[in-house]
Amino acid sequence: MPTVNRRRRPPQQPVAGIEATLVALLRRRAPDVMRWALGLVFLWFGALKVANATPVGDLVADTLSFVPVPASILVPALGLFEIAVGVLLVINRWLRPVLVALLCHLAGTFLVLVVRPDTAFKGGNVLMLTMEGEFVVKNVVLIAATLLVAATLPSRTGDSGPVQP
Repeated sequence: MPTVNRRRRPPQQPVAGIEATLVALLRRRAPDVMRWALGLVFLWFGALKVANATPVGDLVADTLSFVPVPASILVPALGLFEIAVGVLLVINRWLRPVLVALLCHLAGTFLVLVVRPDTAFKGGNVLMLTMEGEFVVKNVVLIAATLLVAATLPSRTGDSGPVQP
């Protein structure tokens, strides 16, 4: 009778069990943490605009100079919008319309790159960002976070959420 080479499975190490528990916890909680983080960031940014204490007030006003509303109204109004988005994200209400509005808002921040390229790029070089340009381009991360929150919403067909890998 031929011998069968059977490999023994190594005993499961305690670290693997801890890792599995941690990954399960992260899968359950990370979308909520991301939603709360986005909410707090937009509450903060919005409050700064309403209080006229934001360092980007002039940038917003210059970029949206084509809007027939004075900057003294436009910037605080944008702040109120951001506060509303932040509150709704934190309290987990009306997420679908809030996330759509947030994506539109974040996409709008890229107008600076088109409307005010002299403000966003050093010497016209699109690879050399100014501080304002970096401020705008980092919004790609906020867009990705918003998409992650949207992707983890329960579907309207009654399932409990996205399929986990």
